[in-house]
Amino acid sequence: MKAFTYERAASVDIAVKAAASNPQARFIAGGTNLLDLMKLEIEVPTHLIDVNNLGLDKIESTPEGGLRIGALVRNTELAAHETVRRDYGVLSRALLAGASGQLRNKATTAGNLLQRTRCPYFYDTNQPCNKRQPGSGCSAIGGFSRLHAVVGTSDACIATHPSDMAIAMRVLDAVVETVKPDGRRNVIPIAELHRLPGETPHIETSLERGEFVTAVVLPKPLGGQHIYRKVRDRASYAFAIVSVGAVIQPDGTGRVAVGGVAHKPWRIDEADAELQRGAAPTSAVLFADAKPTEHNRFKVKLVERALSAVIAQARS
Repeated sequence: MKAFTYERAASVDIAVKAAASNPQARFIAGGTNLLDLMKLEIEVPTHLIDVNNLGLDKIESTPEGGLRIGALVRNTELAAHETVRRDYGVLSRALLAGASGQLRNKATTAGNLLQRTRCPYFYDTNQPCNKRQPGSGCSAIGGFSRLHAVVGTSDACIATHPSDMAIAMRVLDAVVETVKPDGRRNVIPIAELHRLPGETPHIETSLERGEFVTAVVLPKPLGGQHIYRKVRDRASYAFAIVSVGAVIQPDGTGRVAVGGVAHKPWRIDEADAELQRGAAPTSAVLFADAKPTEHNRFKVKLVERALSAVIAQARS
């Protein structure tokens, strides 16, 4: 691990100013992803800004009937919160499907959304990776790609986004509140937070350098059945091969988002429209522009089966 300096920010404004003044600074809260990346020298910040004491650890109702979740709310607390369990069940279930109990005790809401890919080639510093070293190439393309993306890919990157929570947030149409480096407040719809790789896979979100996430806001509850189904290689402590987050109404209509298939939570308006017509979304709709590899083309059919199971569960 490279040497770095450290400070505990006393306010959000101080934190963003410190980040803006140093291009190599990083915010740290739970550290469940960042510290691993630092140990491997994938991330080499020269300065860490500890944001744990900023009071952003509350879950509060909004005047519009929704819920504001502070950026520093731990995953365990969020999953167990009475209102989340009652009104936003897909979020609670997605959180409990992720990581381990110990990690959920430390991991934060903002950190979960902003975690980086678990692509093994990204973590192997002996392998070329455009996400780690822009312009070096993508070892996953032509390599073993069973767990990689099938849609939204590019010639530069086929990595997936690992967050279970992000899938639920996408289903719920959450918005992300931030503070820009110049102090201005900003709101980003969850659909616009994560970027597809294109030619710049190292730019993973729409956040500016030094922009700080303060909260995630959920709209008023949707009702219906909330389901999160995660298909993985083992029953716990494993990232999704594919996952499906869904909110299904009593009449069969609803909305779905899919994980484990793209560089961001994958939700298609046409798939929701199929649900509105009472039909299960097909791979032809969800993956119209899919480019699977020989190792992961099974994911397309697996998502169809997972969706069918989710809809059958909702209707039972």
